[in-house]
Amino acid sequence: MDYLIKNVTSDDLKDLQSISQETFKKTFDPFTAPDDMERFLEEAYADEKLLAEINNPHSRFFFLMVEDEVAGYLKINDEDAQTESVKPNALEVERIYLRSKFQHRGLGLVLIKLAEKIAREEKRDYMWLGVYEKNINAQKFYKRDGFEKVSQHVYPVGDDPQIDYILAKNLH
Repeated sequence: MDYLIKNVTSDDLKDLQSISQETFKKTFDPFTAPDDMERFLEEAYADEKLLAEINNPHSRFFFLMVEDEVAGYLKINDEDAQTESVKPNALEVERIYLRSKFQHRGLGLVLIKLAEKIAREEKRDYMWLGVYEKNINAQKFYKRDGFEKVSQHVYPVGDDPQIDYILAKNLH
């Protein structure tokens, strides 16, 4: 499948917001109360919050474009933009979001390999990410790519304290 990787800028705010809300809701709606979901989508992907993330020099967003459509995106964090300290000299993969119609086409692998390429170019020792305990498909995907569970944390969605497993991949 032909695709293009594009750096996300503040000019892409509305597209980023749209795909973020769409994909998060689609993935986690079955596990989340409607009020919690609505509040999370409003807060997590508010204009000001996304703009601050886009403009943070330690966070990077990349759109995966397929036939001029945003199929998905990758968000990576380093230094103080990481959501927590998991491993030394690590790169956090905070989000790999793919629209439903683009799933199961190898595009998630394109995004995780982009993150790994960047991590290796920047001489990182590890990559890490959080994955919802009930998202079995994602867990299997990351395990096949060499990630292992190292811990877990609470990821609040509204008033729902969901559990994310913390997975890390040694890059040596």
